Amino acid sequence: MSLFLVIAGLALLVVGGDFLVRASVGLSFKLKLSKLVIGMTVVSFATSAPELLVSLQAALDGVSDIALGNVIGSNIANIGLVLGITAIISPLAVDKDFYKLNWPMMMMLSFVLYYFLKNDLVLTAIEGGIMFLALVVFLIVLIRSSRKSTKANTDEVDDSLAVVSNFKIVVWLLIGAAGLYFGSDWLVEGAKQLATSIGISDYAISVTVIAIGTSVPELAASVIAALKKEKALSLGNLIGSNIFNIASVLGLTAIIKPIVVNPETPEILSTNIWWMIAFAAILIPFIIIPKRFEIGRIKGVVLFGAYLFFIYTALK
Repeated sequence: MSLFLVIAGLALLVVGGDFLVRASVGLSFKLKLSKLVIGMTVVSFATSAPELLVSLQAALDGVSDIALGNVIGSNIANIGLVLGITAIISPLAVDKDFYKLNWPMMMMLSFVLYYFLKNDLVLTAIEGGIMFLALVVFLIVLIRSSRKSTKANTDEVDDSLAVVSNFKIVVWLLIGAAGLYFGSDWLVEGAKQLATSIGISDYAISVTVIAIGTSVPELAASVIAALKKEKALSLGNLIGSNIFNIASVLGLTAIIKPIVVNPETPEILSTNIWWMIAFAAILIPFIIIPKRFEIGRIKGVVLFGAYLFFIYTALK
């Protein structure tokens, strides 16, 4: 039963998230927002909604381990699993803008999160507010710099959603909200039952099973695009997802309900958050040597191999 709840919960999150993205983009066009703003803010927030609902549900249920594990595991999976497998299939070119803004912001938020948690083993509402405010400032800077650039990426904004009726948008919003609500509830409940039945911690389940599950849609889309020799993956979007996970998902969750580090799972601060930081940090030497501004197959194998080793240690 626990495994069924996890799978059904993940499926509902995928469906709910998809409908929420469509409804949000359609509504944004109605509000006359530009494609650039929609792509960088509305789509990013909407695609983070599944992680946000899972973390919020876990925090409200008093299982902060799942709230933290979901984000830490998802950030590790985005680089080790999604980027690793995609690069193995088709080498990725890296834009020079990547290390000027996105990467430093991801690293800064990762260390800020570590400091806030290590300081008193609680991510408070004020600390969550600081991280969310940092995200707002980052988005303003990002939008301004992208407006000056001719390379602003708005590919992920579907133009056909500009002519969707108000009725459809409302229906999509309702479906999306229901999918996210029940999906997060079932997933958290299933994860708790699964952890109990196989004798490992809630945190270990969240940092592996739940994190992989919430990364599956992105992985599937990237692999299909790579196999078709289309633009496989934007490293900027992937890093953007990690930034949103920390600042938006954990930030908003902490504002609503402070996130407490469980003393029974010391590996959160002693090991796994350092895995997250290491996966983020390794990207800079990877894009500089030996072939500049490309993440090729060998680097992809290294990332994916490191991710498998991480999963092995997390489940031990």
